[in-house]
Amino acid sequence: MDLAELHAIAERERARRKAVRVLCCTSSGCQASRSLELFHQLEAAVTATGQDEAVEVASVGCMGFCGQGPMVRVEPANLLFERVRPEQAPEIIAALAGQPCSVERGDPNHPFFTRQMHVVRRNGGIIDPERIEEYIAAGGYEALYRVLHDFSPAEVIQEITRSGLRGRGGAGYPTGLKWATVAKSPGERKFVVCNGDEGDPGAFMDRSILESDPHLVLEGMAIAAYAVGAHEGYIFVRGEYPLAIQRLNRAINQARKLGLLGSQIFETAFDFKVEIRVGAGAFVCGEETALIASIEGRRGQPRPRPPYPAEKGLWGFPTLINNVETFANIVPIIENGADWYAAIGTEKSKGTKVFALTGKVRNTGLIEVPMGMTLREIVEDLGGGSPDGTPVKAVQTGGPSGGCIPARLFDTPVDYESLAAAGSIMGSGGMVVMDDHTSMVEIARFYMAFCMDESCGKCVPCRVGTVQMHRLLSKIAAGQATPVDLEQLEQLCRLVRETSLCGLGQSAPNPVLSTLRYFREEYEALLREDAAASANGKP
Repeated sequence: MDLAELHAIAERERARRKAVRVLCCTSSGCQASRSLELFHQLEAAVTATGQDEAVEVASVGCMGFCGQGPMVRVEPANLLFERVRPEQAPEIIAALAGQPCSVERGDPNHPFFTRQMHVVRRNGGIIDPERIEEYIAAGGYEALYRVLHDFSPAEVIQEITRSGLRGRGGAGYPTGLKWATVAKSPGERKFVVCNGDEGDPGAFMDRSILESDPHLVLEGMAIAAYAVGAHEGYIFVRGEYPLAIQRLNRAINQARKLGLLGSQIFETAFDFKVEIRVGAGAFVCGEETALIASIEGRRGQPRPRPPYPAEKGLWGFPTLINNVETFANIVPIIENGADWYAAIGTEKSKGTKVFALTGKVRNTGLIEVPMGMTLREIVEDLGGGSPDGTPVKAVQTGGPSGGCIPARLFDTPVDYESLAAAGSIMGSGGMVVMDDHTSMVEIARFYMAFCMDESCGKCVPCRVGTVQMHRLLSKIAAGQATPVDLEQLEQLCRLVRETSLCGLGQSAPNPVLSTLRYFREEYEALLREDAAASANGKP
């Protein structure tokens, strides 16, 4: 495979396309609402009306507005249909010929779409993720070609460093610095690992990227491997993501057959192969060292650091671990340059961020916005506020490792430093909106129950501490606690945070601490109820 052959594939694909494309989302969310059946009904309707020569029905990835799915878009007319049922397929196809159509119409100019900036999700809902030809027609694998022929490994790392990209897995560690560390670490073998073990409640960003554009992640991994000197890669995906695994497997096989993965890629000396490892769904395996243990066939438990995986990772060799969204940013940076990427976002948080916007909000789904957009813009402009007009009370960012930010701080820009100052974290990108009917004590108890169940049990502070914190939260929520219990809860939070082995235990108290910081009156009100009950002689 050379550049001319790549361009020839792209040209053939563009020539194959028909004048009208009916794009039907077949990602997991829409499949749950019968979108596969809808897709086949659309194909049948095209055939039944004799429009095969002019109309193509394409299975595409996530369009983002998941709460309105299944979604169908017609190009180039830019018609959008929402909540489509399979039996409505003939009506949509008839509408292409000017017939009346009663199917619910969406607004392509809705702020949910127009306020976004798609970098990572640029192909989502546009290309068929199961056809490598569509990815190539969209410019796919040209960045890899350019890197292998025009860049030295050091120049690739320099470009990523200058872009300011930080790891999208949650901690926000500088990507270029991590790559440079792996590149200079001595080792007979090196590995690149894609962390697709997305386990945060309410988060599905990585799943959607893998389902919608798997080649974007593979190409990013290959560029990373070239930069750090690795020839082997693994994608660790949780078993609850069967469609992502299926599409990744297909993408790997397609790229291998075209010589875009494997030996002597683009007729260079660069070799790179990728395999998938399916996780069992343990949240702790999102932690780097636990993930490595799981790939090695051992129980997924973390180990103390240092040494860090960049120096001693998979089977003792230097290993680069980034998450799905981080790798998905690499190709756009190479294509457009570090300066372009660094101009997006804030001074210290560059680029865009994908969020799963869920909870008590009118418009739910995936959004990709520039870093620095405020929480208010996300919740009110893109999200449309709460469904029934009830005032929004808070938003939880960062999943179980994050915190709850109150509505009075919604002018906080979404970047790593600002969220940390507000007592939360970016996390991998889950964003759960809560309204005035939400009990913050119950929210803290929910996340603590999750951490308690997901603790691997290796270290005592996490194993025992999360159980005790959950017990105290349950006691408070039931109106059976005293001020002494609240004091013990706060002490436990500090203890677990400071003494746990890995990020799961260290961050488990965050939802409790943030709700205590901003909504302490709700805890105290429950204590007062207990005191009143005791005064009345109730147990």
